[in-house]
Amino acid sequence: MRLLERYVLSELMRVFGVLVTISTALLVFVGVVGQAKEHDLGYWQIVQILPFVLPLLLPFTIPAMLLLSSCVVYGRMAGDNEIIAARAAGVNVLILLWPSFFLGGVLSLVALLVSDQVIPWANSNIERVITLAMEDIFIDRLRTQSQINLRDAGITITVTGVDDRTLINPVIRYAPRGGKAVTMQASQARLSFDLPRQQVWLKLQGAQSNLPGQQTAYLQDDEIPFPLPKRNRNLRGSMLSTKDIQHELDLAEQDQAAAQKAQAVETVFALSTGDFERLSNPDFQNYQNRVIVAIDTRLRLSSDLHNRFAMSTSCLFFVLLGSPFAIIMAKKQVLTSFLFCFLPILTVYYPITMMTQNLSKIGTLDPSWAVWAANGVMGIAASYFLRRVLRT
Repeated sequence: MRLLERYVLSELMRVFGVLVTISTALLVFVGVVGQAKEHDLGYWQIVQILPFVLPLLLPFTIPAMLLLSSCVVYGRMAGDNEIIAARAAGVNVLILLWPSFFLGGVLSLVALLVSDQVIPWANSNIERVITLAMEDIFIDRLRTQSQINLRDAGITITVTGVDDRTLINPVIRYAPRGGKAVTMQASQARLSFDLPRQQVWLKLQGAQSNLPGQQTAYLQDDEIPFPLPKRNRNLRGSMLSTKDIQHELDLAEQDQAAAQKAQAVETVFALSTGDFERLSNPDFQNYQNRVIVAIDTRLRLSSDLHNRFAMSTSCLFFVLLGSPFAIIMAKKQVLTSFLFCFLPILTVYYPITMMTQNLSKIGTLDPSWAVWAANGVMGIAASYFLRRVLRT
């Protein structure tokens, strides 16, 4: 690598390092606050997940800060007539642009590695911290609010106080869907947690239960299990590596094939025997539900898999557009060049990315090409500005 190329590359790396450090440091607090609000985390849990939130932001900060770096470096070089001086010395502009394209390619691979390996690892560690913190979250909510409502389980617990893991004068109200409410009162109750099964065991002492239509029943040293507050733990592509996504896709395909085969057998049997009621029983409907879930899983994970590669490659397309554009806008302010370049990305690139990804997840478009549409638009715009730079 020649001296001029090393100079441009070092400038790009220096500016990019400063910008990505500052932007990530600012955004990491936003990510931590979001996780804390979603899961009711305490201060110690926030400190624990802080290192794992950082990788989640890199796929977003790397492309934007790389674009800003190219605008800063090439805008300054063009404004100081360094580009004109290099051309006068017989240096092709592509030689000056090559370091930014090289850095964009390298960072695309880095972004892909982060998305494929680091982010699933970070998500798993955040899940581990939150799971281990569920005990403290559960008890703290009872201690501070004197009540916890588990809507999914239909259980409400009210206490007058909490001593370590002992509930003072707890009142448990169980209201199943479509059923009558049952109320239990106790002098005290002891909590124990089964985190692998996501359950809480409540050991009641001196309890009485008011059953619907019956007399009061007295309980002594009885244990009642109920689930911990549910969190959104839907399987997402961002939580899995490429290898794991392929495995989940294979499982979904196998489950879909098995459900469709069983459904076909049931249909043939019902039609041949004239037992048409068999087609409306819950077991037969369950086969159809399995097929729908499998198809939805395949579409969603396949879209996430292809989008992972497309979004990682955006680093390269960003510098393909930003570097020649900054040279053309040499006499403008650096931030002005960045805004002129980034605003179309915000209004065109990301909306196209979101639209194609959503349409791919519902099966309207094929994700193998649809998620690359935004990069294609960027490539067309980049080729236009690159031709203008080469012609001047």
